Amino acid sequence: MTTTHVTPAEATGARTAEAADVITGARERIDALDDRIIGLIRERMAVSAVIQEARITSGGRRVNLSREMEILSHYSEALGKPGTGLAMTLLELCRGRI
Repeated sequence: MTTTHVTPAEATGARTAEAADVITGARERIDALDDRIIGLIRERMAVSAVIQEARITSGGRRVNLSREMEILSHYSEALGKPGTGLAMTLLELCRGRI
């Protein structure tokens, strides 16, 4: 069995070892941030489930469309057009978990 060794420069697409080191470190930071973001999304999903359960138990609807519009607007203002797509994905993840 042959093992091929990929250099850091090859793995990162960098042309120098120094750039490869910067990219490797930055990618490690991005991976850590992604783990935190995933954790926050899971926490948001749990909080949304509590809200939905309270709303349904009180005789209300599972989804509050005016609140969803506020969230879409907030993300759009903060992040531009891609923020709207991100908010839509978050809302989809958080609906109907109860």
